[in-house]
Formats: sequence, structure tokens, C-alpha cells
Amino acid sequence: MAPFNRERFVTDPMKKKTCLFAALLMCLFFASCRQPVSKEISPVKIILDTDIGPDFDDVGALTLLHAMADSGKAEILGVMASNKDSLVVPVIQVINTYFGRSNLPVGGPKNPGGVCLGSDKHWPDSLVRRFPYQRLSPDRLPDAVWQYRKLLASQPDHSVTIVTIGFLTNLAHLIDSKGDTLSPLDGRLLVEKKVQKLVSMAGWFPSGKEYNLYMDSLASAHVYREWPSPVIFTGFEVGEKIHTGLELVRQGDRSSPVAEAFRIAMAGVQADINGHMSWDQTAVLIAIFGTDRFFQSVPGRIMVRPDGSNGWENLQEGKQRYVTIRGQVQDLEHFIDARMLHKPLTHPTR
Repeated sequence: MAPFNRERFVTDPMKKKTCLFAALLMCLFFASCRQPVSKEISPVKIILDTDIGPDFDDVGALTLLHAMADSGKAEILGVMASNKDSLVVPVIQVINTYFGRSNLPVGGPKNPGGVCLGSDKHWPDSLVRRFPYQRLSPDRLPDAVWQYRKLLASQPDHSVTIVTIGFLTNLAHLIDSKGDTLSPLDGRLLVEKKVQKLVSMAGWFPSGKEYNLYMDSLASAHVYREWPSPVIFTGFEVGEKIHTGLELVRQGDRSSPVAEAFRIAMAGVQADINGHMSWDQTAVLIAIFGTDRFFQSVPGRIMVRPDGSNGWENLQEGKQRYVTIRGQVQDLEHFIDARMLHKPLTHPTR
């Protein structure tokens, strides 16, 4: 083999150009390897199920959901009422209308039984009296189970997150539903095919007795025993530590039904002097951001007792998890407060 002629290699014009071109290609290749690949994150498809009325943290949760939709992080597929009180759906409609989404699908419980509870603070009737909304007579309100089946059947497989911040009544009837013209699948198979996860503000962990579970305890036990997709619980003990809403009240925006609900409900309540406990907002945060940003989770399985109290069995491979707060509670409070102050966009994403 001929000896390598360094001088000729460097000084030969053609070889010099070839060498430079090759070096340039190598630089571009390694530069592209170092650059992060840009990946557009799709908004989380969410159906919210709420008992809005007995408490008003549901108002904050629905507001957070609209704020996340306006920022492109969520797509609201529909809002279901799990409470038979006559003001529940109108309040949902008031808030949806305020944020420019008056045509969102809604549904209510039409099966026998269930829970009917209002508020003794009169904020729901104040909102319905003062703010515009699309009125639906009881006979025109779609059945929640029918609405669930319609929405789920129209979505890609394993794409929907259901967030429950009320009673489990609707979901119990959903998984027991039969195949129909909307989908040949029964409810359990439809959920298994379409739902990515269920996020529930329910329970008290590792054990206790919490309102959303015990008010319809038979439905709660049935859902958490039969639900086929992963379930994430945010319990009473989480939300009781997080106090929000003072900024909404301080700003005094009488044009906002969100601020009005908090102003009326918190007035003169000593327990809310530092803000109202924020259970339901945490469920929306988990649905959008998962459990890693603000929380850590414990895998296992819930056990719902006949009286509506719950226990917990730790299982490393469990499909159910409950969360505990990661980091400073104040960070969560500031994050929630900022989004509950969200104003409607001029042209909101519908």
C-alpha cells in the first residue's frame, strides 16, 4: 500500500472540497442528534361527571377544565350531572356558557333512585337567576348513560379520560348498559375499549368515610369492583389541605359566575377564612398533568364497605392508585387559584 501523503491530501483542491463537504454532513448529523425531537402533545379528551351544588369546589374544577381547554391542554367532550337536583344542570350550563361553550353535551341521571341534593347557601339559584344559559326542560335533558355511550362510541380507542367529582351513579348504570344503536358493545366493554383512565375525587386513604362514596355506596362499590380501566383516586385527605378561592372573592368580579359562586358560598364561613378546601380541582389537575407534577401515587385496590367507608389494599401491580401531595401545598394553591381566575377567551376553542 502506498504511504499516506498528508501534504497532497490537504492541498489537492478536489479532495479538500470533498473533505469539507463530508465534515459538514457529519456536523449536521450530530447536531440533529443533539436537538430534542419536537412532539406536539394532543389535548386530553375529558368527560366531567359532577354533583355540582352541595359544595362549590365543583365550580372551581369546571373552571379549571375550561382554562385547560382554552390553553389547548384539554378537549371537553361533555359534562354529566350525577345529582338529580333541578339546579345542577342549569349551573353547569351557566358556567359552560360563560366560557363560550354553551353547546357542550350534557346529561343527567334518569334511572330510578340516585341522589338529589341542593345547597343551603343559595349560590346555585343566584347564578341561574343572574346569568345567561341554554335552558333545557327535564324532558329534553339527555340521559347521562345515553350521552356517555354516544360520546365514547365516537372517540378513538383508549383516548378518553373520565373525571368524577360527585356520585358514581351514572358510571354504575353505564357499565351495566346494553349494546344499542350507538354501539353494539355493552357498557363494560365500551369503557374497556374507549376509556384510558378514570380519575375520581372519592374516598379517604388509606381508610375512612368520604361523602362521594357513601352517598350512593352501592354504585361506588359496583363501579370500583367492575371498572376495567386504570383508576386514580384523589381522596378527602388531599383536598382538605389545599385552600383556594380568596383571590376570586377579593377581585369582586360580579360579571363572573365563578367569582359569584365563591363570594356567596364563602361569605361569613369561618372555615373558609383562609380559602375553601379544594377536593375536586385536584381531580382535574391529575387528569391533565398526571400524577407526577404535583403528586405521588400508591398502587393497589380500593375496598368499599356496605356503609360507604373504604379501605385500601396495597398491590404493586394494582390498576388503581391513590395520590399524596408532592412538594409544597402552597404551590398547588397558587396553581389552582391562577386558573380559577381565568377569563373567557374572545373566541374560545369549542
